[in-house]
Amino acid sequence: MVVRLIAGWRVLGQQGIGIAILMLTVACIPKAGSAPSLATLTPSVQPIPAAPTIMPPSAIVTPTLVPVTWALESELPERYAVPLLTALSQLTTMPAKANGRPLQMARYLESASARLRLVSLATARNPIAERFYAVVVPFATIPDEISLAEVQARWQGAGAGPLYVTEEAAEDLSVVLGQRMAEVVSTDELLARLTSKPGALGIMPFDQLDPRYKVLSVDKVNLLSNQLDPLTYPLAVALAVEGADGEWLASLLRGTIQPVTNRDPHRLTTLIMTGVTAMARGTAEKMEQKGYTYPAEIISATLRAADITHVSNEVPFIKGCVVNNTYMNLILCSDYPYWAALEAIGTDIVGLSGNHVNDFGRDGARESLQFYRDRGIPVYGSGLNVEEACAPLRWEHHGNRFAFLAALAFEPQSAWATETEPGACYFYDNYNRIMTTIQDLNSQVDIVSVELQYLETYDPFPTPQQVEEFRALRAAGADIVTGVQSHVPQAMEPYGIDDPNGPGIIIYGLGNLFFDQMWSWETRTGLIARHTIYQGKLISTEILTTVLEDYAQPRWATPEERAEILRRIFAATPSRS
Repeated sequence: MVVRLIAGWRVLGQQGIGIAILMLTVACIPKAGSAPSLATLTPSVQPIPAAPTIMPPSAIVTPTLVPVTWALESELPERYAVPLLTALSQLTTMPAKANGRPLQMARYLESASARLRLVSLATARNPIAERFYAVVVPFATIPDEISLAEVQARWQGAGAGPLYVTEEAAEDLSVVLGQRMAEVVSTDELLARLTSKPGALGIMPFDQLDPRYKVLSVDKVNLLSNQLDPLTYPLAVALAVEGADGEWLASLLRGTIQPVTNRDPHRLTTLIMTGVTAMARGTAEKMEQKGYTYPAEIISATLRAADITHVSNEVPFIKGCVVNNTYMNLILCSDYPYWAALEAIGTDIVGLSGNHVNDFGRDGARESLQFYRDRGIPVYGSGLNVEEACAPLRWEHHGNRFAFLAALAFEPQSAWATETEPGACYFYDNYNRIMTTIQDLNSQVDIVSVELQYLETYDPFPTPQQVEEFRALRAAGADIVTGVQSHVPQAMEPYGIDDPNGPGIIIYGLGNLFFDQMWSWETRTGLIARHTIYQGKLISTEILTTVLEDYAQPRWATPEERAEILRRIFAATPSRS
C-alpha cells in the first residue's frame, strides 16, 4: 500500500489521517502590578551618563534559522511513510527536538531541502533504513545463480519463465528493476507457486527465508555470504534523505524505521559442517610425502571463512603414529603434526562420535582428548566418561546461541564410553538422556545441532530406520541433524517455518572430507553443508560439493560433476508420508 502527498496534506489509505503543520507565535508580555522596591523610592545623586551610541537600523543583525523543508516521494510505501510522518510532525511542533531549526513541509518534492525516497542501496546518500531481497527457488534445484538481466526481464513480464514476488519486494524493487509486471503472492503461498511451475523464480525479503528455499547468487554475488559487500548486491534498496539538508535530517530520523535493516551482519552466523575425516592410511602417506596441509590446500579458504567450522574426526591423535597403508587396515590414528590440515581449514569445533576413537585403546583415547585440551580445541561426542561424552558443547556468535551434540549409533562396543572409561557417547544406551537434553536445550539456545555416527552404507538413500531415528531427533527439537558416518553423499530434508519445530534440516550423510577412499566415484564425492543462521533461526543451507583426488586432497566439483551429485541426492530424498 502506498500513500500520496496532496497539497501539503498526507492521505493514508482509508484511514483519512491528516497532519497539519502548526505555526505557534509566543509573545513576551511584561508582568503588571508589581510593587516598587525601596531603592526606587529613595532619591540619590547619580553622575550624568554619557550619551548612548545610536546604531542605524541597517546595522542591527538579528540571527535567523533557515527552515528545513522536507517532502516524501509520492509513492513511498505506507510502512515507511506512516512512522516518518509521525516523527516529522513531532520535530515540526517541538523545535527543541530539531536542534532549534524550524521544519516545514515543502509543496513539491524537488523544491525540498530534504527529500525522503527509496533508491538503490548502491547509490543511497544518507540512508536511514535498508532492505535486502533474495532470489529463491525450491531447495532441490540444480542451478546456483541467475543474472540481474534475467531477473529484470522477468520482473517486467519477459524472460525465460515466471517470477513471483512478495508484497514487500513488489513495493520496494521498482526503483531497481523498473515497472513491475511480475505477479505478487503472499509469503505463505510462494513456495507452492514455485513448486508448481518448474523454472519459476521468487523474490522475498532476506529475513523471511527458510531452508525450503535455495537462494540464488545474482550476478555471482551471494547474499548469504558473511563477507558480503552490501553495495555490490543489486537487489538491495535504501530509504535515503537527499538534498542540502539531507544529512542533518537523516541524523534526526535514524531509528524511525524498524528494523533499520533486514540483514544485519552482526546477527548473522555461517556454520560449516563436514563429513568423515580420518587422516590415516593413504591420506597419511600423502601428507608425509607432500606436506601436512596438503589435504586442505584447495578448499581451505572457503572453510576458513565460515564463522564456525566443524570437523567430524573419527580417529585419535597419537604421538608418533606410524603410517600403515596396508589394504583394509582398520586400526587408524593421526600423528600430532596432522592437526595442521585441520588448522588450515579454520577448524573451530570437533565432533568425536566416530567408531574409531578408541582404536588405540582407552589410553589412546585419553591421550587424544588431552591433545585437544592442550591446544584449546573444543570437542564433543567423546569424553573421559559417558557424562562428558554425552554433554553438549555450547557456542555463541553474533548473539546466536548454539548447542552441539554427537553420538555413536554403531559398533564396536569398545568405542563406547562408560561411567569411568573414555569413548564416544553411545546413542542407544543414552537415547532418553539425549532426547531430554535436546528438549531442555530448546529453551536455552537458538540452534540445536545433533550429529550421529550411524550404520555405514554406500547408498544415497537413507535406510528406513535411519529416516525414523533422524526424524525423531528433529521432532525432539534439533534444528540441524547431520549424519557423519556415510562415506557417500546422502539425501537432505529441509523444513520451513510452518513446521511445528520451526525451520531446520536433516542431512542423512555428508560423505568424506579427508579420507583415502578413491575406489569408487561415489566415495570420491563429498558434501559440505554451509548453514546460515540469522537472528537465532536457520534460514538457509547451501550444499558445497567436492571430489577427492590423490587419496588425500578434495577439490571443488566442476559444474557438470556438481549437477550429477545434486541430482543423486535429490532423487534419494525420502517421502514425508
